[in-house]
Amino acid sequence: GLQVLRRARGRGDMTPVLILTARDTVAQRVQGLDSGADDYLLKPFDLQEVLARMRAITRRRHGAADSMIGSGDVQLDMMTREVLYKGQREQLTAREYALLYALLERPGAILSREQLENRIYGWGEEVTSNAVDVLIHGMRRKLDNDAIRNVRGLGWRVPAL
Repeated sequence: GLQVLRRARGRGDMTPVLILTARDTVAQRVQGLDSGADDYLLKPFDLQEVLARMRAITRRRHGAADSMIGSGDVQLDMMTREVLYKGQREQLTAREYALLYALLERPGAILSREQLENRIYGWGEEVTSNAVDVLIHGMRRKLDNDAIRNVRGLGWRVPAL
């Protein structure tokens, strides 16, 4: 794994990397980080910590050490799990937060229904055919129709700046 990471970094690949491992010596951790990993987490680990570390890596990659990500009028506070839209702060449910987080990771990118379902719903969780539509409809009522745009036949996106 470390050889693959070193080769990727050597050719300029800056994909964020979080090493999850049982190798727990200081030397092994140092080797992993020096090979190009952004973070290193030992087993056993809590899924919430993995997700928090992934968010932190993403923030650093985007040049932001604070808890906000966004595009234009849509700003998501990852610490409070609230959205700031045109100066108005709104509370989000867990699924609303997951939806906005997925869309705001790459503003302007179109995410399909399947991609959003995979990001919003847990493994093995039954998802109805219109669950994403219902969620987006609710978000548009909280914000407005321009916050999340439909790209006919492809999916949804948050406009890039």
